[in-house]
Amino acid sequence: MSLADPISSMSRGIVGVALLIVLVACASTEPTTGPTATATVIATSTTAASRATATPSAQVPTASATIESPTATTVPATKGDGNADVISVRAVLEQGGTWTFHVTVEHPDTGWEDYADGWDVLTPAGEVLRPDRSSQFTRLLLHPHENEQPFTRSQSGIVIPEGVTQVRVRAHDIVDGYGGHEVLVDLTRSSGPDFEVQR
Repeated sequence: MSLADPISSMSRGIVGVALLIVLVACASTEPTTGPTATATVIATSTTAASRATATPSAQVPTASATIESPTATTVPATKGDGNADVISVRAVLEQGGTWTFHVTVEHPDTGWEDYADGWDVLTPAGEVLRPDRSSQFTRLLLHPHENEQPFTRSQSGIVIPEGVTQVRVRAHDIVDGYGGHEVLVDLTRSSGPDFEVQR
């Protein structure tokens, strides 16, 4: 008999005593007996062991993602510093059911380095209505109007989604973006503040 045999027997004895103590402790708090009690003890021991050996893991902050349609542009949550103002809007319902918007914009254009480069018609949900889906705006403005302020430009072929009765019209400039005065157009009325509707 080697020296390792008594140590091995002693180790088994210590483990047995420890298991007995755990069983007695569980029995005093758990009235369950039989195979379920053994399973509970084993599960408790396993859980305790895993807690003792577990290493703290780094907490990864979660972030909510916003998925937008590739053909829809939403209104910024906060207004920017832009100074391209929509002065007035005339919306005309055409025979085919589409709309033509005549939008008057005012901006201190100084030339190609700073000018109003477009205006949008938006639904209450923030979708930009564009006859040309490849365009950046409902109406793209191709050049500065430093000698024509305010100026009016029109866009036809605008489809208002079914059930939408109000739209917003905003303007954009190449330096400061959005943020100027916007006009809310109620399509169920013939006129209102800064707008006119023709059906």
